[in-house]
Amino acid sequence: MNYCFSKSINNSFQEAKAKTIEALKQEGFGVLTEINVQETLKKKLNVDFYKYEILGACNPAAAYEALKAEDKIGTMLPCNVIIQQKMDGGPVEVSAIDPVASMMAIENNKLASIAKDVQGKLKRVIDAL
Repeated sequence: MNYCFSKSINNSFQEAKAKTIEALKQEGFGVLTEINVQETLKKKLNVDFYKYEILGACNPAAAYEALKAEDKIGTMLPCNVIIQQKMDGGPVEVSAIDPVASMMAIENNKLASIAKDVQGKLKRVIDAL
């Protein structure tokens, strides 16, 4: 089973990031965190890495329902969306976690239903790019 949805687009990295954030907004998500992996690896390990950012996306209504259904689900929140560009000027790949795949180990029918709903929203985000 795949654990994420991905799409490559021919935009600049910053344009792809802006489009992704806007598509997330359209599906009710906000971005709680932004991790610049390229910058962090340079700073901490002094290694060069390609453009790679992790967006911690949260749909508050879905998160609230998930927390009510499973109090330790916060270990899996927020939903991560990555934006990466391996070559300058090359395509930008945007990937989102598949919450159904990531929550398979948790036996909770209420949570499974919420994960399925969020899965649809994240698929639409990726499809909209």
